[in-house]
Amino acid sequence: MATYSGGPRRSHGSRRPAIRPTWCCSFSLDPQTPQSKPFSPVSKPPSLTSRRILSPGRVSPIDSDTIDSDQIQDLNEKRLSSVEELRDAGSFRGFRVRLKGRESEVVVLTEREKEMICRNSEVFRGLFGENLNRGFEIELDGLDGFEGFKATIGLMREKDGSEMRWLARLGVHRAIEILEISFSIMFDQGVTSCLEYLEAVPWTESEEEKLKTLIKTCPFDKTLIQDIQDRIDLNNSTSSSDLTVHLIRSITNGSNLKARKELHSLINGILSNSSIYKKDILGLNKEGIYSICHSILNSIVDSFKEEQPQLDTISSLLENLNWVCEILFEKQMGDEFVELWINQSELINLHEISSPMVRYELSRVSAIIFIALGRGKIHINGEKRFGLFKSWFRPMLMDFGWLRRCSKGLDMRMLEENIGNALLTLTLSQQQGFLMEWFRVFSEQGRECPNLSRSFQVWWRRSFIRSIPQN
Repeated sequence: MATYSGGPRRSHGSRRPAIRPTWCCSFSLDPQTPQSKPFSPVSKPPSLTSRRILSPGRVSPIDSDTIDSDQIQDLNEKRLSSVEELRDAGSFRGFRVRLKGRESEVVVLTEREKEMICRNSEVFRGLFGENLNRGFEIELDGLDGFEGFKATIGLMREKDGSEMRWLARLGVHRAIEILEISFSIMFDQGVTSCLEYLEAVPWTESEEEKLKTLIKTCPFDKTLIQDIQDRIDLNNSTSSSDLTVHLIRSITNGSNLKARKELHSLINGILSNSSIYKKDILGLNKEGIYSICHSILNSIVDSFKEEQPQLDTISSLLENLNWVCEILFEKQMGDEFVELWINQSELINLHEISSPMVRYELSRVSAIIFIALGRGKIHINGEKRFGLFKSWFRPMLMDFGWLRRCSKGLDMRMLEENIGNALLTLTLSQQQGFLMEWFRVFSEQGRECPNLSRSFQVWWRRSFIRSIPQN
């Protein structure tokens, strides 16, 4: 095996260094071995020529000893960051590959391995030409690590379908490195094996991103990477907005309470503005979402009309309606829902004759609307704001105590504050009518009714306290 001396090493007495065992390729060097004389890069070799491959694979001859154009005509379409070849006609008959980078590791191959790598790699076959009996040192700059190149050479030794087992032992991360190196040195069988393996195994998110970047930067054969691209890019007519509506409809039709809550969280995460899944904002299918709202409202009315309304059924339907309502408000698409809720005259009449234990769930929907209106998340005109209070303010006063006892995550302090904020957006005369009604109910029921004292004070100051004009 050929050796290389990168510089002087300390002597340890008269002991000669033992020959290190190798697996086929030796990835370390001894300065002296019985097989060869030392090769020193400091001394000028008897016959030295050099050649360099520059990214993305162009060959720039420096002297008359050049590679045939037929051997390198395919290199312009390939990617190899930088290769520098040094030929020494002296006693060195090995084949050195130096990875320039972090630690400048050195790979030394035997004569048999030199033939193997030339047989598998068009780049190295072009560098060596027909003369495989001379010493070479090749520097590679830009490859992704020593271990990856070592594994690529190991893959060349696998035959008869054992490539997949070799890659499976190394794992996805290393297989992506081997794929990049195989493409760089034009090791076609390595590229094919890596792509077949990667298509058949799962990836982590970091591995997926690395693979996507590699596919974008390297012009692989489309027939080889089609299956992998199909796992990365969705190329069909289904839009995310239509699919989201389908998922929301499936959840609202489900009967498993625990599963429904988990799926609510899943969809909320996907639709969130800060979601990691967010790519292109196409918006929700507004028509599809409102069709779900109409369907749920019809089911709620039918449930209230039953001789003995089922609390679990009504609670489940209203929970779904609240969830869809929150999605609409979050996406600033909830103005029409407010109008839809205002016009539920039949449901308002059913509320008046129903048991408080059942009807209070309706006020949970009103609570979400009042909070959104008080926080400025929905923007409706004064007529619709007045219509909302006219339809659902009195039911809220009646159900507030039940909501407090069974809040189910509803922030009651926020609800009180925003009912008052929303009320103050009406005209002063409209505010007076609703605040007088609140005053009467609050004086009878106390904390069973929302505390709108602050809004009452604001209304009183605006209505009856005039500032003294200054001279």
